[in-house]
Amino acid sequence: MKKNILFIACLFILGCANGQSSGEYEIASLPKPKPGEEVATFGGGCFWSLTEAMSELKGVNSVVAGFAGGTTKNPTYEEVCTRTTGHAECVQVYYNPKIISYETLVTAFFFAHNPTELNRQGPDVGTDYRSVAFYRTLAEKTTILEVIKKIDASKHYSDKIVTQVLPYSAFYAAEKYHQGYYRLHGDNPYIAGVSEPKVLKFRKAMKAELKAEFAN
Repeated sequence: MKKNILFIACLFILGCANGQSSGEYEIASLPKPKPGEEVATFGGGCFWSLTEAMSELKGVNSVVAGFAGGTTKNPTYEEVCTRTTGHAECVQVYYNPKIISYETLVTAFFFAHNPTELNRQGPDVGTDYRSVAFYRTLAEKTTILEVIKKIDASKHYSDKIVTQVLPYSAFYAAEKYHQGYYRLHGDNPYIAGVSEPKVLKFRKAMKAELKAEFAN
């Protein structure tokens, strides 16, 4: 038991909670949607694994890690970690609606993390790790609520989904070193011990919707 506790503690220290000391602290640029592209914003715990999972879907062109749901404008990662900004770690997904529907995207989001955990994801605890889905239209809100109802009814999770469903207001990109972190830092113990198992479960649940290189 002590070994397990120490292992989890080490992952937490080395993982999302403390960032990358040698990384680039410049804020990443937030692209404007291209013609025909639509945008969706979700928060599901550490954005390292969520960025990877959503980027593996057919029809998803790019994913930006950042923050949403709070009141502080242009927050830094360190500020969000204080849990005084109201923001959660989130991703902004740029996708082609002719290839992937919003409903499929929402369903994928719910399989990319555990939406039944309140204000936490595994070893990451706090409101900045909460599960939240933002809608830009009433149609998107309806879709999110219908997907929640469907997944709850399927008993995919033993507990009910506790994801917040909120109107979208703003999204702020995180620092450059957070972008694509999963693929660049496979040697990070947090990636291996926490993020990778989540991505592998996601691939199993969404296999039919994955880009070819991730479906095998």
